[in-house]
Amino acid sequence: MVFGSVPQIQIARHARTEGVADDIDFEIKGSEMQFVEVELDPGESAVAEAGSMMFKHPAVTMSTVFGDGSEQENGFFDKLLGAGKRLITGESLFTTVFTHEGQGKARVAFASPYPGHILAIKLDEVGGRLVCQKDAFLCAAKGVSLGIFFQQKVMTGLFGGEGFIMQSLDGDGWVFVHVGGTVVEKELAAGEEYHVDTGCVAAMTSGVDFDLVKAGSIKSMIFGGEGVFFAKLTGPGKVWIQSLPFSRLAGRIFAAMPQTGGRGKGEGSVLGGLGDIIDGDRY
Repeated sequence: MVFGSVPQIQIARHARTEGVADDIDFEIKGSEMQFVEVELDPGESAVAEAGSMMFKHPAVTMSTVFGDGSEQENGFFDKLLGAGKRLITGESLFTTVFTHEGQGKARVAFASPYPGHILAIKLDEVGGRLVCQKDAFLCAAKGVSLGIFFQQKVMTGLFGGEGFIMQSLDGDGWVFVHVGGTVVEKELAAGEEYHVDTGCVAAMTSGVDFDLVKAGSIKSMIFGGEGVFFAKLTGPGKVWIQSLPFSRLAGRIFAAMPQTGGRGKGEGSVLGGLGDIIDGDRY
């Protein structure tokens, strides 16, 4: 089956049972500014972050829910707890559920918030849990539970870049997470270590141990520009590393804002502000 001329990733379907996520078809399109197009059968649903929808078929209806709308949230207090977990991770109290209520097939698409790549991960293929940075979740098949993951070690929580709290995605269905820039996937054997900039740790499976290691000597820590600690990731498990953390992108944008005095820095004009006027960069 294809969408246009691009082959679709084909997924076998199964009947929906309690505790089992909807098994959806999808296709990821684009290069640096990607979006995921999800194809739903009648009755199938996808859950997404508020504001991430790009387009949808008229037969796909939207409903805003507390928390993630998963099967684990059966009562009001369960929904309130789920919403509270999302609030702790810095996300909205609400998510949006998109359900196909018509006939045949219908599609809905969700877009990346900034340049990067979308990872499609089947949770039952990674042990049923994915731990990721707090703002990485984009959308998932309905039935996937969105929770929180606390760092067990105090020093890791304080200086690990992501703080004590990361996001936990649990279940057996497809999840789609967004990572900044280019992504590298590493498979770590049992006991194997990898040192990564703390902001570049995008996601990992639950078996990977996240700890900290000093970034060299005192001189390196102060003048090396890489911070005081690196993330020490120890297998077994998979880790996904991003080349452009959003915090780094935001920092560069903030530094170049006129309010911070960054306007024109790095532009290469020896004329300064006059050069900006001549070049048409300042009005």
